[in-house]
Amino acid sequence: MSLTHIDHIAIETSDVGRAVKWYREKFRCEVKYQDQSWALILFNNVSLALVTPGQHPPHFAVVDGSVKKIKVVKFIGMVFITCMNKIPIKIL
Repeated sequence: MSLTHIDHIAIETSDVGRAVKWYREKFRCEVKYQDQSWALILFNNVSLALVTPGQHPPHFAVVDGSVKKIKVVKFIGMVFITCMNKIPIKIL
């Protein structure tokens, strides 16, 4: 049985470009995608999504092949997403 893993964690920032620049200067990471409303930064063990308030919710996404349905749970202002088989899920 393979372990469940965190695919990405999304945190809010008011300036995606500035945040991407900071992460690239401080860490060895790769930018997979970037526009004005969000960016996806790849690390060796997890990806970090930088999202703008109001455009994308802060959340984390867990990949587990044994999950039969997509489950969304709201808890203390965060959206927790469980997805299966690395299928991208967008919750707005």
